[in-house]
Amino acid sequence: MDVEVRQLRCLVAIVDEGGFTDAALALGVSQAAVSRTLASLERALGVRLLRRTSREVALTAAGLRVVAHARRVLAEVEGLVREVASGRASLRIGYAWSALGRHTLAFQRDWAKTRPETELELVRANSATAGLAEGMCELGIVRRPLDERRFESVIVGLERRLCALASDDPLARRRSVRLADLTGRTLLVDSRTGTTTTELWPPDARPAARETHDIDDWLTAISTGRCVGMTAEATAHQYPRPGVVYRPVRDAEPIAVRLAWWRDDPHPAAPGVRELLVALYQEGKG
Repeated sequence: MDVEVRQLRCLVAIVDEGGFTDAALALGVSQAAVSRTLASLERALGVRLLRRTSREVALTAAGLRVVAHARRVLAEVEGLVREVASGRASLRIGYAWSALGRHTLAFQRDWAKTRPETELELVRANSATAGLAEGMCELGIVRRPLDERRFESVIVGLERRLCALASDDPLARRRSVRLADLTGRTLLVDSRTGTTTTELWPPDARPAARETHDIDDWLTAISTGRCVGMTAEATAHQYPRPGVVYRPVRDAEPIAVRLAWWRDDPHPAAPGVRELLVALYQEGKG
């Protein structure tokens, strides 16, 4: 099997640009060259990657898997080039909504002090894997379990579950709330990356639910009073917002914070990151 980086870059460009014509413009080659490169990749892999119609280009099931791996390979190649050019190793850690909350700054500073040879970058990626599957990072901070066949993870700490309310909401006057207080409300959730679903409530007492995929939209909607939110404690530290208050939900279980990585490709810095994060969360208990 002879697969080249240029072939993977071509496939990703077709998917990202939405077709062969725009991919050719992005890559600076002819449309015919894009078609030939894709065909050579399909021959090398022995599978069909795309279905072409008069209106769109769609990935096959095999294509979906190959694109995910291609993004990882391209990210690794780009990282290799950066490391060689800078003479330093690098580590990208992805997160979806909130990184490590109040521990974020301490983690960055402690890492720079104890591991100066490895440059750390925190990357916000609003995906279920915090950017791991998309090749945007080598490690991910996630707050719900991942596919154990592809990823490995370890719990580094626990965070309280908080309710986000408009500052003039009657419940905002309380020091804490219960799940039952939110029955009859509309809960704003992110089903891709969020930590809360209506299944936290009994079947006969569940709030209504609306979908969102962006932290700013989530906060803006909550500030109007039309919706409430449920989130990990880190969000309150990462995103203080005028018009929004956070209150602990005293009868809801805490949220596990996990450090995750590709099972077949663990980053050598993972043990050091785990050790530092566990220490920070342990110190935070006091």
